[in-house]
Amino acid sequence: MHTRSFRPWAARFALGAIAACLAASAAAADYRERNFKLGHVIADEHPAALGAKRWAELLAERSDGKIKVRIHGNGSIGGDTQMTSAVQGGVQELGIITSSPIASVVREIGLLDLPFTFESAKEVDAVLAGKVGQDIAAKMNDKGMVVVGWMENGFRSITNSRRPITRFEDMQGLKIRVLQNPVYIETFNALGANAVPMPFPEVYTALESRAVDGQENPLGTINTSKFNEVQKYLSITRHTYTPYVVVVSKRVWDRLTPDEQKLLSETAAEASAYQRQVARESEAKFLQELKERGMEVNELTPEETQRMRTQLQPVIDKFSKDLGGELGAQMLQEIAKVRGAAN
Repeated sequence: MHTRSFRPWAARFALGAIAACLAASAAAADYRERNFKLGHVIADEHPAALGAKRWAELLAERSDGKIKVRIHGNGSIGGDTQMTSAVQGGVQELGIITSSPIASVVREIGLLDLPFTFESAKEVDAVLAGKVGQDIAAKMNDKGMVVVGWMENGFRSITNSRRPITRFEDMQGLKIRVLQNPVYIETFNALGANAVPMPFPEVYTALESRAVDGQENPLGTINTSKFNEVQKYLSITRHTYTPYVVVVSKRVWDRLTPDEQKLLSETAAEASAYQRQVARESEAKFLQELKERGMEVNELTPEETQRMRTQLQPVIDKFSKDLGGELGAQMLQEIAKVRGAAN
């Protein structure tokens, strides 16, 4: 009888002791009262928005409520280019920013945008976790942005309101909104489209008004932004991959205590791992929902994918050299290593 009555009490005591230790650890760490602004451009249901929420929760929880994060989603404080400038200037403390527009500041990050270069998430993860990712992060640090994580944006596909795209000739004359990045502009122009660079918060209205015929984005963005309401055709091309970069303004970072810097880094890494898992698990669901909402979906054949890649080889060669030189070669070597291990 005594043993049985002791066990729940002992368990409660143990849990209480652990909680007390965690609280004591947070209290012992040098965390100060902080109010941070975190911006992103995507809808609240998007996996990256869920990652932002998880990061904010972890920071509050592990700082004993001292570090508070207010999330500004849906591009409410600007597009990716505008947020990049705000983070550099210290006006915006935290950001989850699409990598591609950052190329106007750190051109080497544009290597990640080379068309038909990545084939799998494993290849992406290896590049971002390896020397290429580290070198890009160091260059971003020099430009006022401290990289604390990489979240999943994903492989991009094309939607439009005029016709299915089953081969690159079907893009002839289509006005396609692209990221504000020279790799995307030259890629779509080389495929016969008219590339229209545009900040993401303007895209839905441009599609609705037919100012542009189509756009290209990962399935998560197409789904949660409800592009199916203004686009009929979805062509699964997986032509490029883009991550989100999780950043802290260096101006803000340099004013933080070492404990706060460590906490930001650890919680960002944890939130990023959670987000990547959610994003990858959600892709099939996003596609099914788009079909159910009436989008006409087609997938490129392997032969047509290779035709597109051949058409784009001059663009790949140009930017792999211009953007990174040796770094570009390292990225391709890392990808080849992952593919070799898989075969």
